[in-house]
Amino acid sequence: MREFRPTRFEILPAVVKNLLIINGLVFLAQITIGDRYNFTDYFALHTFQSAMFKPWQFVTHMFMHGSFGHLLSNMFALWMFGSILENVWGPKKFLTFYLICGLGAALCHMIVLYYEMQPIVEAFQRIPFEEQKELLYSNRFRLNEATLGASGAVFGCLAAFGYLFPNTNIYIYFLFPLKAKWFVLIYAGLELVQAVQNSAGDNVAHVAHLGGALVGILLVYYWNKTNKKTLF
Repeated sequence: MREFRPTRFEILPAVVKNLLIINGLVFLAQITIGDRYNFTDYFALHTFQSAMFKPWQFVTHMFMHGSFGHLLSNMFALWMFGSILENVWGPKKFLTFYLICGLGAALCHMIVLYYEMQPIVEAFQRIPFEEQKELLYSNRFRLNEATLGASGAVFGCLAAFGYLFPNTNIYIYFLFPLKAKWFVLIYAGLELVQAVQNSAGDNVAHVAHLGGALVGILLVYYWNKTNKKTLF
């Protein structure tokens, strides 16, 4: 393991640049025509038990965001860590990594969500049929709450960076240096605590974050183990 020392480093490589553009355009569509065309209902990720769940949401939710702040933080982290990974791996391998982390994060989130929502499903099945019809596609129904954002894939990038370049300093608030390995471990620990607490009103998908980081670590470990000659 070593610090990252760039050679012929592209500050905005092709895949990261296009991901930034796509996420920005999708967010613009969300805030301009999203309500008219029910973007969230069709493209954000819904639990398996929801009538709004569609298989393509596993991919499309990764390009949607709930607010400008949400978009900005994810895209900054994608540029910060993703650019380095793409420079190291090349565009094809990085895009593969990014999508696998996003899908893995979504699957982890969906598994946990399935068990969390089971009591609601059972309660729903006990109410009269007419009330069921009113709730089935209602955005007020908790079963139809949507998950959206690139955070799972971005956490995979963060975890991979921490694994590959553990001694590289990350500057917290651009002032305080902290080695990448400690930054990743502390951040993952905070996410784990918040996931276990599951506080009321906390609408952050902490399990998805942890799932993305776990998939990222496992994938980069596998690549590093089987392809050491060409990984760096």
